[in-house]
Amino acid sequence: MAFGFAQAFKIFGKLIFAGAMGASLVAGDVGAEQKTPSPGSAKAVFGAMKLPTQGPAQPIGFYAKGCMTGAQALPADGPTWQAMRLSRNRRWGNPAMISLIEKFSQDAHDRIGWPGILVGDIAQPRGGPMINGHASHQIGLDADVWLTPMPSHRMSYEERENLPFTSMLQKDKFLTLDPKVWSEQRAALLMLAASYPQVERIFVNPAIKKKMCDTWTGDRTNLGKLRPEYGHDSHFHIRIKCPVGAKGCTPQPPVAAGDGCDKSLAWWFTKEPWAPPKPPKPGVTPKPPREVMVSDLPKACSAVVDAPSIASAEAGTYGGPSAASALTAVPAAAPPVDTGSALPSVGPVPSDKPVVQ
Repeated sequence: MAFGFAQAFKIFGKLIFAGAMGASLVAGDVGAEQKTPSPGSAKAVFGAMKLPTQGPAQPIGFYAKGCMTGAQALPADGPTWQAMRLSRNRRWGNPAMISLIEKFSQDAHDRIGWPGILVGDIAQPRGGPMINGHASHQIGLDADVWLTPMPSHRMSYEERENLPFTSMLQKDKFLTLDPKVWSEQRAALLMLAASYPQVERIFVNPAIKKKMCDTWTGDRTNLGKLRPEYGHDSHFHIRIKCPVGAKGCTPQPPVAAGDGCDKSLAWWFTKEPWAPPKPPKPGVTPKPPREVMVSDLPKACSAVVDAPSIASAEAGTYGGPSAASALTAVPAAAPPVDTGSALPSVGPVPSDKPVVQ
């Protein structure tokens, strides 16, 4: 490759391993670190919304600063997917995203033998900033997919709440995948997700991106869509383009040409991404960041807050009320899957910071 990963490990590995592993590299769910939002803040307002608006589906604003109308919910169960952490009420998204998830899950089962996908957060019923866990996921065009395969049985509500995340990283090495966990099938899953034309980015841990750069021998056309990002060691984050005709959606600049196996990836193996924040000057008390208010979002989001709701979650489920009955679908019989023997040691809940990527 054009840059020296081995050299980067020698220079920076010992220097930053301890701090990085304890903080940024595999950061825990930021929800445990965030204070309760103030009443009237955008997080509090949108977090309190239980149902989406009536009317057509529209993403409003940017992935990390916006809201949405007319969202639909991913059914809690399907033949090749199961939704996780149902208590969060984050199964809502633009229909373009929900339909992609269903197609991707079926293609993964049929084409690469993946038993089925576990779907994490998509968005809140009306989008907007979340109280914890994400900077993006605000306009219904982002979705998290676990790197743990769907089990052969239909999980109970409690199992979906408590099933631990599984990190792909080795605990004793800097930015290195665990060979007992990582598999070629997981690599194929990522490249399948990146193959859809509406998919613009797939956020993965830098170690996963490096592994793909080093070992992927298939078509590398879409490898550049895999973007290294903090966390994302136990799940990957799918981001799709603004749908055609969505005039209120703010697009992200397209991914640069190439496979991304260049200096932009080498940067993640330097000290800079993992350096702790500079301490404040003596005698200076830093001001806490100002909370985002609804007025800070696109103007249309104020109307989204006040818009009438649909009648029920069942009425807003993709595929209609018959698809909305949670925990009723029977997963399809799955072919054998290489999971690296027993599912590996539990990793932390990943953080999510895809703002500048």
